Amino acid sequence: MYKRILFSVALFFLFSSSARAYVFFPARPPADSTARDTTLEKITGFIKKISFGGVFQARYTASLVRDVDVNGMYQPDAEEVVRNSFSIKRARLQAKAQVSDRFTAAVLINLAEFSGDTKGKVLENAYISYRWNDAVNFTVGQFRPSFGLEDLYPVDIIQSMDFSNQYYAFGSNGWQSFQIGVSMFGSFNKDSKVPMKYAVSVVNGNNRNQVSDNDNGKLGTARLEFGNMNKLSLGLNGGLGAVKRQGVYALGVDVSGVIPLAPKWDLQLQSEYKQGNNHQLYYSLPDSTRSKGSVSRYIMDGVYILPNFRYKINYHKLTSIEFSMRYEYFDEDKKHDGAIRQSYIPMVSLAFLKDYGGRIQLGMQIDQYNKDIPGTKTHNSNLLIVQVQCRF
Repeated sequence: MYKRILFSVALFFLFSSSARAYVFFPARPPADSTARDTTLEKITGFIKKISFGGVFQARYTASLVRDVDVNGMYQPDAEEVVRNSFSIKRARLQAKAQVSDRFTAAVLINLAEFSGDTKGKVLENAYISYRWNDAVNFTVGQFRPSFGLEDLYPVDIIQSMDFSNQYYAFGSNGWQSFQIGVSMFGSFNKDSKVPMKYAVSVVNGNNRNQVSDNDNGKLGTARLEFGNMNKLSLGLNGGLGAVKRQGVYALGVDVSGVIPLAPKWDLQLQSEYKQGNNHQLYYSLPDSTRSKGSVSRYIMDGVYILPNFRYKINYHKLTSIEFSMRYEYFDEDKKHDGAIRQSYIPMVSLAFLKDYGGRIQLGMQIDQYNKDIPGTKTHNSNLLIVQVQCRF
C-alpha cells in the first residue's frame, strides 16, 4: 500500500518537473514538424513575451541652509537638524506581458516606498491595454493619464533631478501622475510633416492604489499633440470633472523639441503652463478658514522652462554629457495671499549606455518663496544632490 502511494507521488513530481521544464525550456521541434497550434506552444509563446525591467536611484542630499533639513523642512527650534543623508529615491520593478497581438498587461512597483507609510504608495502601474490599430487603443486600470509632457516620460529619462512642482500638485489633485480609470488614445498621420496624437481619459481622481473612489465624481481629461517630440511638438490639455458635487477644471499647454546646434551638440527644450482648481487644498482647510465661495476660488497655476544642452560622446560606455537648468514659477493659491514658489535646478549629468542605462547626476534645488512659514517646507532652501541611476 505505502509502496504504491510513494510510487504515485514520485510519478506525480516527475511528470510535474518534466512539464515545467518543457514549458519554460521547450525542446527545438524537428525540422519537418508541422504542429504549430498545440496548447504547450501557446503557453511557451506567452511566457517568451514576458519582459522585466526597472530602475534604481540612490542619492546623497545635503542642505546648505541652516535650520533646513534634507527634505526642505524648516526647523528653527530643533535640537539637531539632519542636513545630510544618503537615501534610496526609487527602486522600481516592472513586469510586462504581451498576451497577444492586441492585449498587453503591465505592473510597476516602487520598492523604495516600503521605507515609510505605504498607504496609497508602492503600486504604481497596473493596467491592461488593448490595441485595435494606430488610431484606437484602450487602457484600463492604474496608469498615468496623458495630461502634459511629464506624463509621457518616465522619471529616469527626464533632463532634471525630478519632476516639476506643478506635476506633483496636479497629480495630487487627480489630473496627472498615477490614477485609476480608463483611457482611449491613438495617433494619426504618422508619416506626414505634422503627425497628431490624442488621449482621452476618465479617472477616479483620488490618486493611486485606492480601494475605490471617495465620491461619485470623476475627472475627464483630453490631450492633443501636434508634431514630433524629437523635433518640435505642441500639446494642448484640458480637463473637467466633479469633486464632492462641485465642478473643477484644469488646462495646459506645452512645447517641446530638439534643436541641433552642431554635429555633437543638441538643445533639448521643454516648457509647460498649467492652471486648474486646487480642490485638494480647498477640502483640506477647516470650514472656518476657507474663504467665502466654492472651490472655484482656489486656483493654482505655474510655468516652467527646461533647456538641456547635450554633448554626444562615444568614450567607452559614456554616451553623453548634459547641462540643464530648469526654472519654475508655481502658485498653489492664485486668488489668495498664498506662498509663491520659484525653483532653480541646475544639473550636470553623465549618461552611460543606451537610454540612460547608467547615469550620474550632480545638481542643486534652490527654492525661493515670497514668504516663509516656520515648521513647514514653505521656506527658502538650497539642497545639493548627487544621484546615481541604473536602468535594467
